[in-house]
Amino acid sequence: MTGVVEAKLAELGLTLPEVVPPIAAYQPAVQSGVYVYTAGQLPMVDGKLPCTGKVGAEVTPEEAKNLARTCALNALAAVKSVTGDLDRIARVVKVVGFVASASDFTGQPAVINGASELLGAVLGDKGVHARSAVGVTVLPLDAPVEIEIQVELTSA
Repeated sequence: MTGVVEAKLAELGLTLPEVVPPIAAYQPAVQSGVYVYTAGQLPMVDGKLPCTGKVGAEVTPEEAKNLARTCALNALAAVKSVTGDLDRIARVVKVVGFVASASDFTGQPAVINGASELLGAVLGDKGVHARSAVGVTVLPLDAPVEIEIQVELTSA
């Protein structure tokens, strides 16, 4: 049975992907009490990065914003892997976004809006969150963007 959140994803023309397998020694998400913390999620699609490189050089800000959206979908998949049901999300508490940036690129907040806007579209008021958007030199696998989220859950 599909829940409300997954029905909203479908309404938006999106499908929750399979959980991206870890590329090192960590779990995609862990639950502690009423919180779920995801590992950093890369914009993997079918096990591959759609593109690599620095935002503001090899990757345009618009492409990176779409990649951040993919990262957020992957983060929701990681949350579901430990909760079993995205409808248990009471709210997204925090989003941390990393943008592999060319030395003169300063548009990190606009890139991470891809993730924030997706969470808002899918979860409504529950998707409103605190956030950090950080420019970095390089990310794993030369990914342009990485997102991690923290969510609070309702009672089981």
